[in-house]
Amino acid sequence: MQGMLDSMTREPFYTSGHFAEDRLELSIAWTCHKGSFADCLPIWNETRDIVLFFTGEDFADAAIIAKLKTQGHQFDDGAGYLVHLYEETGIEFLERLNGWFSGVLVDLRQRKAVLFNDRYGLRRIYYHENDSALYFSSEAKALLKVVPETRRLDARSLGELVSCGCVLQNRSLFSGVSLLPAASRWTFSPGQRLRKEVYFKRESWESQGLLPENEFYDQLKETFSRILPRYFRDRQTIGMSLTGGVDGRMIMAWAQASPGTLPCYTFGGTYRDCNDVRLARRIARMCRQPHQVIQVDGEFLRDFSGLAAKAIRVSDGAMDITGSAELYVNRIARKIAPVRLTGNYGSELVRGNVAFKPETPPAGLFASEFEQQVRDGSATYAEETQCHPISFIAFKQVPWHHHARFSIEQSQLTPRSPFLDNDLVGLMYRAPRHLVLSKEPSFRLIAEGNEALGRLPTDRGLRYKPIPVASRVQNSYQEFTAKAEYAYDYGMPQWLARLDRTVSSLRLERLFLGRHKFCHFRIWYRDQLAECLKELLLDRRSRERPWLNGGRMEAMVTSHTAGRANFTSEIHRVLALELIQRELIEKN
Repeated sequence: MQGMLDSMTREPFYTSGHFAEDRLELSIAWTCHKGSFADCLPIWNETRDIVLFFTGEDFADAAIIAKLKTQGHQFDDGAGYLVHLYEETGIEFLERLNGWFSGVLVDLRQRKAVLFNDRYGLRRIYYHENDSALYFSSEAKALLKVVPETRRLDARSLGELVSCGCVLQNRSLFSGVSLLPAASRWTFSPGQRLRKEVYFKRESWESQGLLPENEFYDQLKETFSRILPRYFRDRQTIGMSLTGGVDGRMIMAWAQASPGTLPCYTFGGTYRDCNDVRLARRIARMCRQPHQVIQVDGEFLRDFSGLAAKAIRVSDGAMDITGSAELYVNRIARKIAPVRLTGNYGSELVRGNVAFKPETPPAGLFASEFEQQVRDGSATYAEETQCHPISFIAFKQVPWHHHARFSIEQSQLTPRSPFLDNDLVGLMYRAPRHLVLSKEPSFRLIAEGNEALGRLPTDRGLRYKPIPVASRVQNSYQEFTAKAEYAYDYGMPQWLARLDRTVSSLRLERLFLGRHKFCHFRIWYRDQLAECLKELLLDRRSRERPWLNGGRMEAMVTSHTAGRANFTSEIHRVLALELIQRELIEKN
C-alpha cells in the first residue's frame, strides 16, 4: 500500500493515511488536499461500525445536511455528513450524491465494502483483476507500481490516443487496466462473488419528454439560479477562472458575490493581452471583483521539460504536451485560491459542443501495424457516437476526453463547475431540438442576470442583442484574427513555414499571435524548445520505439527545429508517447 501511495501525485499541500480491515481482506490508502471537502478521512459513524473513504466533492442541497443534524447526527464541515446519509437511506445514498467523486464505503455490520464513483465517471477509478485480488486506484500509476503485468502499453488504446486524443470505452493505456464504469456500485463480501452494479442509468434522463421553448427557458433560469449557490459554499477561498466567453459570464451574472470577495484570474501570454484577458478584466470590474493575469512566459519555457514529464505522470498519459502549460498556470492559480470555479463543460452540455473528433496522422510517421490501430480508433469513435447527443457528451466525452485536463487541474487545486450539476444536466435532455446547439438561451440568461454583462460582446464579438452591421463586422474581425492566428501557429502550411523562417528578423509573430491563445508551440518548438525536443526525440531509444517510423520522426523534428516545416501536431503526439513510455512504463 505504501508503494502505491508513494507513486501517486504528491504535493506539499497533500495529506495522506492508511486503513486496513482484515475481516474484509481490505486495505486502503488515501491522499487529498489539506482543507478540501474530503480532508476528514476516514469518516466514521458514531458507533464506529461504518466508515467511508471519499475523494472529490458533493454539492448536496443544504436541506439534506440540515435534516441529518435534526436526526441527531454530529459531524464537521466537509464530507462528514455522507456516512450518516448512508445510515439513514442505505446504499441508495449514492443516488443522492451530486458531484465528481469516488470512494469506498465499509459496513462492518453487514461485513461488506462498496467501491463507487460519480454518475459521469469523471473522478476515475482504475482497476485490475487477477486470481489473487482486485486492485483499484484513482491513479493508474499506483497499479503499475505493484502489478508487473500491467506495465505494458495496450496497442489498441494507444491507437485511440493518437487518433482521438483519448482512450475510449472505459479502457486505459495499460494492459489489463480498465476504468470503473460511470455510476458503479461494486460490492465485496468475504466468501461471495464480487457484485457489480450501477446505481444510475442514463435512460432515466433520455426518456424524459421535450419541453416547449418558453417552458424550457423558464426551467433553465430557475435551475441555474437555484443550483449556483451550491458551488460557492466552502471553507476555503474560491477563485473564479474567467475567459471572454459565455459560460464563466453566466456564473458571474448570477453569482451575487459581495464586492471584493471573489478573486478572478485569466490565463494569458506574452505577446499582448489576449481577448480573454481584456474581456475578463472588464467582467470582473463590472462585478466589482479583483482580477489578475497568470502569464505563460519565459519561466514556463525554462521549466518545460520537467513540466511536460510531470503532466504525463499526473494524468497517467491522458493529457498531451499542452498539459505542461495547464500544470504551470494551475500551480500559480492555487496561490490565489485553492478552489477554482470555472465555466468548464458549459458549451458542451448547454450548447451541445462535441469537443473531440478523430484525426488522421500523416502517412509514414507510424509503423504500418500501428497505423491500423489508429484507423480502428476512428471506427470505434463512430460507433460510440450512435446514442443520444447529450449522453455522448455527459457519459463519454466528459470521462474519456475532458478527464485529461481535469486530472492536471485537480492535482494542483479543486476544480469546480455548475455545468455538470445533476439537476442541470437532467434538464438539458428536455431542451427543444432547435435549442440544443443554440447560444440564445445562454445569452438571454446572462442578460437577465446582469444587464451590463449581457451588452458586453464575447471574445468572438457576439452578444445577446446584436447591433446591426457593427456586430457583424466585429464578429467577422474576431473570426478572421482567430483563423489567422491558427494559420500562423498550429496550422501554418509547410511552404509558409519556410518563408516565415527566412523573414524571421521581421518578427511577424507579433502581428498574429496572442490575440486568442496563450500557448504557441510551433514557435516554441522551433526556437526556445528546439534543443529539448532533440534531446528527447532524437536519441536511439526514441527512434526505435515499435510504434514509430524512427527515420520519418527524425526528419520531422529536424526540419521543424530548423524552421523548414511545421510539424507541431505530430511532435505533440510523438513527444507524448515517448514520455508515457519513459515516465509510466520504464520508471516502474
